[in-house]
Amino acid sequence: MSAQLEADVRTISPEMPAMFDGMKLAAVATVLYVIVRSLNLKCPTAAPDITCQDTPLNRYLLKSCPILTKEYIPPLLWGKSGHLQTALYGKMGRVKSPKPCGLRKYLPMPDGATATFDLFEPQGVHSTGDDITMVICPGIGNHSEKHYIRTFVDYSQKQGYRCAVLNHLGALPNIELTSPRMFTYGCTWEFSAMVGYIIRTFPQTQLIVVGFSLGGNIACKYLGENLANQERVLCCVSVCQGYSALRAQETFLQWGQCRRLYNFLMADNMKKIILSHRASLFGMSSSNMEAADLSRLYTATSLMQIDDNIMRKFHGHNSLKEYYEKESCVHYIHNISVPLLLMNSSDDPLVHQSLLTIPRTLAEKKQNVIFTLTLHGGHLGFFEGAVLFPQPLSWMDKVIVSYANEK
Repeated sequence: MSAQLEADVRTISPEMPAMFDGMKLAAVATVLYVIVRSLNLKCPTAAPDITCQDTPLNRYLLKSCPILTKEYIPPLLWGKSGHLQTALYGKMGRVKSPKPCGLRKYLPMPDGATATFDLFEPQGVHSTGDDITMVICPGIGNHSEKHYIRTFVDYSQKQGYRCAVLNHLGALPNIELTSPRMFTYGCTWEFSAMVGYIIRTFPQTQLIVVGFSLGGNIACKYLGENLANQERVLCCVSVCQGYSALRAQETFLQWGQCRRLYNFLMADNMKKIILSHRASLFGMSSSNMEAADLSRLYTATSLMQIDDNIMRKFHGHNSLKEYYEKESCVHYIHNISVPLLLMNSSDDPLVHQSLLTIPRTLAEKKQNVIFTLTLHGGHLGFFEGAVLFPQPLSWMDKVIVSYANEK
């Protein structure tokens, strides 16, 4: 019996290493396949897809801003993944972010709220010699201290621009709310107050309006809801916004591109912001909130649930649909007559492809609109770099300033 067992061992043992080697090779090949697929390493790079009417102004802008028509090249190893671009923006903002020095301004609002914004003076003379101010509206729950905002402000200052950056109401952790209200998806009150201050304080200045993500919605809605708001404006740039909250809510419940997961993560962040101001939002006598609203907030797992139970009530909207309809720029953006650059990325995991028909159709119908769609970039990423490490300045920063310089 023992001799037979030894014979069997001797018989199969030469084949075992080969079998294990084959399994290892298969495992390595599987891992490499997953990496190549998830990082989109085989995906080509390309110049942005431009949609606009063939007008003298648009031809001039595209010729004067060659970065808009040249190939955008993200970092080789990870830059073709919209998820990694978005994650790096969300976690780090930018690499080696500068710290521009500004002054914080406080503006009392009619309803008792206190708007804040940071003002940064130019660090040089603009190429035209004119006084021009960038009025900037950050993304959801963001403010002037975010790294991507600091990087953009520093670059703009060095190009001769004054910068005013809105701090969304309730977004700064060290600033208490003075009324039972915080920022919402499309409320333009604080942005309007900031712009009004800039115009009164610098009567000679002209304005460049810039909005990132949710801030793009607010900026475009501000310009479109009152034509007088465009009088001092040279141009507007909107980056990575979704244009219609009502249409976007359906896509955020889908698992494609992990949007349901992003929805949960953003909802969790919104919860933290709201709960940090619990005493002001739920404790003031003028508050529209009830104890039941706070209970529902704790159990909310999506932005839509938070919007329905909390956000819409700040402005007395009767339903979630009414809130999304009235706070989306899609109903106002067609009123904008100043040059308008709309920027999005095809691999943005937060903005579904179906939403991009809005800016594309607008650019096809209106002479003042250019819609730029990149193949890569994620949500507010747009990192550039050779192989692994991204450059401090993003493609997005360069495009905005290049476009603004031609106004």
